[in-house]
Amino acid sequence: MILSIPLPQAARFAGLAFLGSLVLAASAQVAVPSWPVPMTMQSLAVLLLGALGGSRLGVAAVSLYLLEGAMGLPVFAHGTGGPAVLAGPTAGFLWGFLPAAALAGLARGHWARRGMVLLAAHLLLFVPGVLWLAGFTGLERAFWVGFVPFIPGTLVKTALALAACAALQRKAR
Repeated sequence: MILSIPLPQAARFAGLAFLGSLVLAASAQVAVPSWPVPMTMQSLAVLLLGALGGSRLGVAAVSLYLLEGAMGLPVFAHGTGGPAVLAGPTAGFLWGFLPAAALAGLARGHWARRGMVLLAAHLLLFVPGVLWLAGFTGLERAFWVGFVPFIPGTLVKTALALAACAALQRKAR
């Protein structure tokens, strides 16, 4: 519980979570327009937040990001914000960042294990994303527009997250 953490440590955690939410907001603006789900760098940011900061910090940063967006700040893709985005066609992907960050926080150990966990975390965010999108487009169309086009990017961004973790681990030694 955050109240049992000494104030400087709690302030550091809050500051890192806020910084993580800013990284996530910036990654949302690196977007390739596509309908109904834009291709962004958000999933890479989510993986890195979890893998580098741990599950707790990753989930805190994503939660803060979602709160910022719900309050209307232009943090979502294409500078959008507001509660309507969190109920629209892409909402499931946004909410899927939470379990993805939590799982990415478990990416430890040998590079192969770490890579498997990061890939699983990346794929996990598609589950609520595609299921929610199906309410707008039907399940088959949601699969074809909300998952299939993202497979190459998922593989590349997962590999980038793995490489970044490995590089930072080497640097920390």
